[in-house]
Parts: sequence; C-alpha cells; structure tokens
Amino acid sequence: MIDSAITVGSLSFANPVMTASGTAGHGAELAPYGDLARLGAVVVKSLAAYAWEGNPAPRVHPTAQGMINAVGLQGPGVEAWLRDDLPALAATGARVVASIWGRCVADYAAAAAQLADAGSSVVAVEVNLSCPNLEGRAGIFANDPVLSGEVMAATSVCRRPRWAKLSPNTDRLVDVAAAVQRSGAEAVTLVNTVLAMVIDPSTRRPALGNGGGGLSGRAIHPVAVRAVFDVHQAIPELPIVGVGGVADGWDAAELMLAGASAVQVGTATFADPRAPWKVLDSLLEWASGEGIRSLTELTGAAG
Repeated sequence: MIDSAITVGSLSFANPVMTASGTAGHGAELAPYGDLARLGAVVVKSLAAYAWEGNPAPRVHPTAQGMINAVGLQGPGVEAWLRDDLPALAATGARVVASIWGRCVADYAAAAAQLADAGSSVVAVEVNLSCPNLEGRAGIFANDPVLSGEVMAATSVCRRPRWAKLSPNTDRLVDVAAAVQRSGAEAVTLVNTVLAMVIDPSTRRPALGNGGGGLSGRAIHPVAVRAVFDVHQAIPELPIVGVGGVADGWDAAELMLAGASAVQVGTATFADPRAPWKVLDSLLEWASGEGIRSLTELTGAAG
C-alpha cells in the first residue's frame, strides 16, 4: 500500500491530484465521470467579484500537443457561484479550491471578501495573477513582484489559505514567487498558460476572436517542470502545486520530482473527462512499481 496523502502549506489532502482551474467547470460538471471526493481537490474556474462575459468567439483552437484558448475568464461572479454552483459541488464531498481574478487590486479584494463565509467545503483560494492590470501599470500582475504582492496582501480577507497562480511568461518568476510568499501566499501554483497565437490557413488571420491566447497541454509540460524546479531550488520551503501538460502518472511524478507537492490536471480533461482519475491511478501504479511507500518522497527528489 502506498501512502498517497500530501500537504500543501497548512492543508492536508488525500492525494496530490487536483483539477486545474478553467478546465473542470464552476461546479460538479465532472461528477458523472468520477467520484470528485476521491480527488485531492477540485479547483474551479476563476471567478471575479462580478459576472463577466469573456472574449468574443472563437475562443478555443486545437494545437498539435494541446490547445490555445482565449476564453477570457467568463463566469457568473463569486456571489452567483456561491448560490448556484457550490452547493452541488459540496454535496459530492469534494474539497473545493476557489479561484479568483480581477483587473485591479480592488477587484481581487472584493472577490476574496465575498468568499469569507463560503463554508467549510472551500478549503483554499487560488489567486489567479495572470490577468492584465488595468490600473495604469503595464503588463500582467504575475510579471511584477510588487503588484503580485499587493494582490496577495489584499486577498487575506478571504480568511482561507491562499495559493498564488503564477505565469511562465516572465524571467522574474522566482522574484514573484518570493514576493507572494512574503505577502501571505501559502503556496504557488506553477504554471498558467504560455502566450501563443494560431493563424487560420483559410482566412490568414488569427484563429481566435481575441487574436492571441494561452497555450496549454503537453506542449508546455517541460516549461512547467523547469518553472517548478527553479522555484523549488530557490525557495525550498514554499509549497508548489504543479500544473501544465499533466496527462498521465509520469507527468505528475515528474512535476513532483521537480519540487511540487501536488499537481493539477487541466487540458487532458477536455479530451477525456476521466483524465484526473486516470492520472491518479497511473501515478499510484507507477509509484508502486518503483517501490515508493509515500508520495511525499517524490517532492524535490530530482534536485
């Protein structure tokens, strides 16, 4: 028997496999395909303090090793989610990680405040920092250590452990990780999508309605492994949730060996809604074959 239990900061989970934000819906959409309570956690699609329609269609386009998307964070808003989606998800017994986003620091603070009384099923808040900052300072939050720190400090009102979801589209990733840790992040989620674009051969124009988008799936897995490794080497005491191109047990193990305590399954779920459970079973099978007694043995072992 393998001990599959892991910890991320102050939280304990039955196993390290979670869904990735934006790929499993806002509620219990994946429940017909598996027992959500069996997963480490269900991370829901990012929510703002208000309803948001997202970007114009088309929003998703396949690539050779994944997909590119410009959905634009469409969602009902935190309050509507608490009323309409969370009850069914909580009823499955899943441990829920809410994800929030904003266009300014005040937006993040408002979304976090709305989650303060969400109930015990919401065990943590993942703060999606890969959003454009519209307060007059250029770039996305996750490219700037100071801005990222401001957001994390402002979200403490959620009264739950917070994980900062960071972008690989910067050469300051370690600096940003250190800044969010100083501002109260219990963990970092590495990584979000990689900036990309696809040209439609028939129109000779960008294939997505918003122009560019974010690349995810198998193509970015080595990027995620490198990001996790670099941050873990620089800040070994900071827990990491690894995400990016996880489609089987070895992908999960590789991120853990690089330094992750847990992993998230995202794009693979679009091809097969049972992917998170298959990854978990595959990880346990691989670990058993390697004679591993506890999955915690994997974290950082490659360093």
